[in-house]
Amino acid sequence: QVQLQESGGGSVQSGGSLRLSCVASGNTSSSYCMAWFRQIPGKEREGVATIYAGAGVYSTNYVDSVKGRFTISRDPAKNTLYLQMNSLKPEDTAMYYCAASTVPQFSYTCGSFSWGRYWGQGIQVTVSS
Repeated sequence: QVQLQESGGGSVQSGGSLRLSCVASGNTSSSYCMAWFRQIPGKEREGVATIYAGAGVYSTNYVDSVKGRFTISRDPAKNTLYLQMNSLKPEDTAMYYCAASTVPQFSYTCGSFSWGRYWGQGIQVTVSS
């Protein structure tokens, strides 16, 4: 069982930056694959970025709409996942969720966003024009 807690959300103007954090606790020994998702009310939750780090393999994957603007990273010493968001746009406004795979994943399956997961409670990001 893994517990996830997000922080760092808020409101910014278009073009601004925010950094989201997610602290993982519990049995995280097999949490090589983690990700950020986001959801707009009435819309399907979508994957934003994934990160895989384990067994000498490191990889990241991003949805096309955030490539070049967002960066996902991890700090193993703090059991923390980050999402640095730059050049924010109004269309980035959403509830952002931290996620961790429930079972070990291969790097290529991690990048697909298609895996069972533990969820954080979500944190709001609002970008004003």
